[in-house]
Parts: sequence; C-alpha cells; structure tokens
Amino acid sequence: MKIFLLLFLLSVGFVMLVKGADWFVSGASSLAQRFGISQLVIGMTIVAIGTSAPEAAVSIAAALKGSADITIGNIVGSNILNVLIILGISAVITPLAVSKSTLRYEVPFMIMVTLLLLVQGGDGEIQFMDGFVLLVFFLLYLFYLYCIAKKGSEPGEVPVKSQGMKSSIFAVTAGLVLILLGSNLSVDAASAIARMLGMSERFIGLTIVALGTSLPELFTSVSAARKGNADIAIGNIVGSNIFNILFVVGLSAWIIPVPFSSGFLADTLTAAAAGILLLICSAGGQKLGRGSGILMLLFYLGYFVFICV
Repeated sequence: MKIFLLLFLLSVGFVMLVKGADWFVSGASSLAQRFGISQLVIGMTIVAIGTSAPEAAVSIAAALKGSADITIGNIVGSNILNVLIILGISAVITPLAVSKSTLRYEVPFMIMVTLLLLVQGGDGEIQFMDGFVLLVFFLLYLFYLYCIAKKGSEPGEVPVKSQGMKSSIFAVTAGLVLILLGSNLSVDAASAIARMLGMSERFIGLTIVALGTSLPELFTSVSAARKGNADIAIGNIVGSNIFNILFVVGLSAWIIPVPFSSGFLADTLTAAAAGILLLICSAGGQKLGRGSGILMLLFYLGYFVFICV
C-alpha cells in the first residue's frame, strides 16, 4: 500500500514540476518581451533554462539531501532522454531542419561539455573547482548567445503570449514555488521507492526522475515540431542539455561535493554518443528525418536494456 502512496506522491511532484516550469517560462518570457529583450534571446535562454528548471531543482535538492546518485543520474539521464527520446519523437512526427549554427557550434559544444563532465568525474567526485570551471563555461555560453543576438541572427521565433505585468510576476513566482515544492516531493518519493524495491538511486535517477523532469522539454519540443518550428525543438534541447551540465552540476558542486560513481562513466559516454549521433544524422542534409528519429529511439532502447541488465 505504501508503494502506491509513494508513486502517487512522485506523480504529484512531477505535475508540480511541469506546471511550475510552464508558468515560469510563460511569465518570464512575457516580462522579457516587455523589457525589449529579443525573441532569439528569450528562446535560447529563458525557454531552455525554464524547461530545465525541474532538473535544476531536483538535482540541487538531491545533492543537499545526500542523494548524489539522483543528482548526477537525473542530469545525465535527462540529457540522454532529451536527445534520443524527445528529438527522436519530434523527428518521427515531422522532419526537423537544423541550422548551420547549431551544427557548427552548439551541438559540438554540448558534446564537449558532456566529455568535460566525464573527465571531471573520473576521480569519483565533482568538486568545488570543477563546479567553478563549469560555471565559467556557462558564462561564456551566455556571452556567445548575447553575441549572436547582437548580430541579428534568427534561428527561430518563439511564440510569446503577452501578459500583464502583475500576471507575469505572479506566474514567475508561483512557477518557482511549484518547482521547488515539486522537486522536494519527487526526490523524497523516488529515494523511498528505490530503497523499498531494492533499486539503486542511479537507476531511479537515470530513468524515472529523468523522465519526469524532462517532461517540459518533451511538451515544448513536440509542440514546436508539430507547428513546424524546428529551431525551437532542437534549440530547446541543445540549450537545456548545456544548461543542465554547466549550471546545474556546477552550482550543485559549489554547494556540496557531488560523488560521481563509476557506473556513471558509461552513462555519460552514452550522453556524448547521443550528441554525436545527432550531429551525424543532421550533418548530411541539415535535417533530422524520420529515419534518424527511429534510429535515435532504437539507440535509447538499447541503452535502457543495458542499464536494466
């Protein structure tokens, strides 16, 4: 009976995370538009960061509670899911055009920071200085976004629904509150389920928690794909993955050293391989087709079987 209660609480936590992220993105985007911030910057920062807010909240909460395997498992698992499942599903729905900028700079940078995480975790722990390096790279990434925004490059338009000032502030505040409450509820329930069923926190973090915190990216990218706006679908995923590693892991390591168990080496390599697969599938005709989407889904199926064995 207790397991059903925990599953219910985990589901409630996920709903709070998804709704909180939705309110946060809507409110923050509306505020940014009111202050004259370009839609390019809104899309590559606020939307990407907003949809990654659940990963940030869950990972930092897990680090503070000593559930380190959920911290790293959530980030690495979410990044694998984002590329293989979310872009895979989006590409199956409709072929996705990929901009030259994304192929030349952003996807390779995503792969690079994933390998950087792998190197940093080689000694079994992400320490304070490792976190500092990640946060410095995050600031450089933000500067890069600022530069391409100044050049007037437009990889895609982000539809922003205008709200009143008070409504926007309320949405941002309420969204953050829901994200924080949902993250605590999710971590506590997931940890309890793992202990009760004899599952490792690594497995729970890589699968259940990763899927739950990736729901905002899933809804955003699939919706963008259905509307034919491929840049939002791909930009949201690539931006979210970069944010997850550089900001979330970096900030978590600043708060408390984050253990990196040897099991995560294969998982992080898989995350890097997923990025390389995205690069290869998109490079030919600058398009992610249905065949590539199916290949990505099969790749994830193989990975899931691997972690279950």
